Amino acid sequence: MAANDVTKKLLIYHTLYRLNLSFSNIVTHCRTLQEAGIVTAKSTRLFQGYVQELQAEINQELLEAMHQTELDDWGRFGKIRQAEEKRLRDPDDVFIHAEERRRELRKKRKKK
Repeated sequence: MAANDVTKKLLIYHTLYRLNLSFSNIVTHCRTLQEAGIVTAKSTRLFQGYVQELQAEINQELLEAMHQTELDDWGRFGKIRQAEEKRLRDPDDVFIHAEERRRELRKKRKKK
């Protein structure tokens, strides 16, 4: 299941990249047509504006949908890392951290 999720995310992000590359090409081609004298500067700005507005709308919708997916993955995979860190932790670390905390509290009391 996890491999399928990774492949699906790769496909989504790759598709977004390809869409953005295509939008960039459209903007560039509009400028080329203007420079060739086929399209006016006003029309070029208008067409480029339409293209970039659509690009931004698609990006926003897709990234909004992917945001929750990424948050879920971050939480899920973070639990794996935390479990490994817990497994590797020295049981005596609890005592070390407790002593460090006592020192901090003593310093705070002395400053008051």
